[in-house]
Amino acid sequence: MNKKLAAAVSGGAVLMLVLSGCGGGGDDGDKKADAWAKKVCDKWEPELTKIKTTNDELKRVASQSSKPEEVQKTDSAAFQTLSEAYKTMGGALTAAGDAPVKDGATTQQAVVKSYDEISKGYTDLKTKIDALDPKDQAKFADGLQQVAGGLTQVAANETASKEKLNSTGLKVIYTQKGCQVSAPK
Repeated sequence: MNKKLAAAVSGGAVLMLVLSGCGGGGDDGDKKADAWAKKVCDKWEPELTKIKTTNDELKRVASQSSKPEEVQKTDSAAFQTLSEAYKTMGGALTAAGDAPVKDGATTQQAVVKSYDEISKGYTDLKTKIDALDPKDQAKFADGLQQVAGGLTQVAANETASKEKLNSTGLKVIYTQKGCQVSAPK
């Protein structure tokens, strides 16, 4: 039961490291774009750190023989944290104003919309995990499978967001220190 969830969580953690810009880079030399990206990344840095830490915790609980109550409590808190982090990241993109790159405003709006969808996805997962009865292990296991499926969908949305950023002038974000999260040890 936990192996499928662990696989989904692991995939999400890897996606977040890629999304956060580890090893990424684009160097257009445009001072306005760099200043815009710095403004975004200053707001994103604590959120990216929360996302990484939360994904590590989800992975830990899913890969161990944790009690259903611990899985439920950890997952619920994690999904809440992830939902808030993506909501904040979308807000930071909006607050930064239109990105001063080709098609920056359009791409920026698409990424913000995507982050809102990811945030909602995590809120929905929190609702599902909270509704499970950890005392009925068979039903809990079935419910956990549904949560794992939902997590896979959220991970797909994370990948789509990363691709939107990486395929446009917004990839200037990756050059900023605040948008880089260190890889797990």
